[in-house]
Amino acid sequence: MNFLKGTKIYSIFTGTCPVCQNESMYKEQNPYKLGKVFQMHERCSHCNTKYKIEPSFFYGAMYVSYGVGIAFAIAAFVIGNLFLKMNLLNTFFTIVGTLIVFFPIILRLSRNIWINIFMHYGKKKNSL
Repeated sequence: MNFLKGTKIYSIFTGTCPVCQNESMYKEQNPYKLGKVFQMHERCSHCNTKYKIEPSFFYGAMYVSYGVGIAFAIAAFVIGNLFLKMNLLNTFFTIVGTLIVFFPIILRLSRNIWINIFMHYGKKKNSL
């Protein structure tokens, strides 16, 4: 994925600093360690970018999370109903299961998308 370095897509999918993309924003790389899924570094050790621009900054990620969750649900529907030819009840359970299993991934992706809306690669003026 190094060929995407310098783009927002790289930062979103890897969870790296949106300004320098040299360090992970999260203290724990594995999102399935649920006790540590929300724990982030305060600042990037490489470029000193502060991740929480203001208190409660990541509350806005809830809105992004809704959209990301819908995308996962639609993908589960398409796979379950259209490709695997499941009935609607089984497809519903597939969607619910998908959302439960991928909850930590959806949470991290939405946080990554949210911070990348406000910070840009290589611009030091965003580090507070």
